[in-house]
Amino acid sequence: MMSGAHGPVRGIVESIEDLSSTFRRITFSGQELQDLATDGPFYDQRIKLILPNTAGALPDIPDSEDWYQQWLALPDHERGIMRTYSIRDLVRQDDTTRLTVDFVLHFADNGSTGPAAAWAAEAEVGSELLLVAPRHGQPQSGIEFAPGDADEVVLLGDESAAPAIARIVEDLKATTAAPRVCAYIEVPESADRLTIDAPGDAKVTWLPRGAASAGEPLADALGWHVEPDASDESSDDLLWETPVFSASGEELTEAAAPQSGTYYWIAGESGVIKRLRRFLVREVGVDRAQVAFMGYWRHGVAMRGQLTGASNCYCTSQGEL
Repeated sequence: MMSGAHGPVRGIVESIEDLSSTFRRITFSGQELQDLATDGPFYDQRIKLILPNTAGALPDIPDSEDWYQQWLALPDHERGIMRTYSIRDLVRQDDTTRLTVDFVLHFADNGSTGPAAAWAAEAEVGSELLLVAPRHGQPQSGIEFAPGDADEVVLLGDESAAPAIARIVEDLKATTAAPRVCAYIEVPESADRLTIDAPGDAKVTWLPRGAASAGEPLADALGWHVEPDASDESSDDLLWETPVFSASGEELTEAAAPQSGTYYWIAGESGVIKRLRRFLVREVGVDRAQVAFMGYWRHGVAMRGQLTGASNCYCTSQGEL
């Protein structure tokens, strides 16, 4: 199937499953999802969710190449809110396409929550939103995971990255001559361990945070202690550094695919990821071509409709607030 369409499609909630007090799994279907590309692997594929506007209606967005600019031009009360998430599953079976997203239902200290988490918490079978995801016949984009010829892959992330890590691990299981996989996933509590269909030789370690500060369990897994740095709080920008892209505008050398050795994929709260990046690249000496660092969210920051980043968490620049 080929498609010349570019804009969002309407997703209808088909099923809801509470995996824990942190994670809620929602599966979408509907006729418009038939145009989505269901050929994997998906890895950390980013998608966009556009929520109903203040009147409870979905915005009217044309199916054209400039749909995003036209969406931004809508009045605030009509636009709705866009957030970035990752695909947990996307399959076509019996002429029905189903897209599954694992939402993180986090609440801030004052009891408030972000719009996407609030929508997911209140969603019912039949609820609708708009989805921007890869279409049949269109170039693939929105995947940062690119291990190249690495012999080993190390995945580290907090709960916002857990769905992407799970998808990466499962997709690697189906890959011929897949690298060895070690995954470390920091979650609020022990009950937040998700089921992952991992390869037999994969090592998946869940790190319940409990009373620890965000990032401490991940740092401990690397054999390092997180030391807060005032410079990490100087900018609301998200860290996004891959072998081929730098959100900071840092000049990159000619891009090279990861070579044999270890490839690191690290995502989560931007301040924590920045400190982990500093440790691995500056202190350990990991080559930049062997690592991707992505700030999926930022404490206390919310940005307006960006097309980069990813998050399944509540308090994010692209994911929510």
